[in-house]
Order: sequence, then C-alpha cells, then structure tokens
Amino acid sequence: MTLAKLSQWWASISTTELIWLGVGLVAQLMFSMRFILQWIASERAKRSIVPEVFWYFSVVGGALLLAYAIYRLDPVFILGQGMGLLIYARNIQLIWKQKAATTAADGAPER
Repeated sequence: MTLAKLSQWWASISTTELIWLGVGLVAQLMFSMRFILQWIASERAKRSIVPEVFWYFSVVGGALLLAYAIYRLDPVFILGQGMGLLIYARNIQLIWKQKAATTAADGAPER
C-alpha cells in the first residue's frame, strides 16, 4: 500500500469508524497484555502460573472486544467473547472467594 493510498483510505473513514477501530485496537492490546504478564510471571517463578491480573485484563479486553463485535454485528465473535467473559468473571469470583476465606482464617482465633 502506497502512502497516497493510505492517506486516501484514512481520509475516507468516518469518525465513528475511527473510534471503533480505536476500541478494537485497545481491546486487542488489553488481551495481549494478559499473555505478556502471564509469560513474565511464569518466567520469574520458573513454572507456569496465571497471575490474578491476567483475569482483570481478560475482563477488560473481553468486554471491549464484545462491544466491538456487537458494533460489527458478528454473531460468532459476540458468542465467543460473551462466553469468555463468563469464564473470566467466574475466575475472579473464585479468587475473591479464596481471598475472603484466607482473610477469615487468618483472623480466626487459634485453637
């Protein structure tokens, strides 16, 4: 693609399309960050682990990608991201439940 064609393409895109292109790119960045952080955490631990922040990036990236998919009216993409959001939310719920149980156990009097 030449610079002239790129410039012509850019000028022909509506503001709405540019905003949604931005949403799609940010969503992809959020989704990629979870894998980068997982890789770094695993390298540091010298074993495969999934840090808690992985799930937060998953929720944000998944929600943005779902919004983008809805805008694009892509049923396959909508279904995939919707199911993924349920899984990510459940993992966060399990993490919070485990933290609450650990906190309660730490605060319980010893027997």
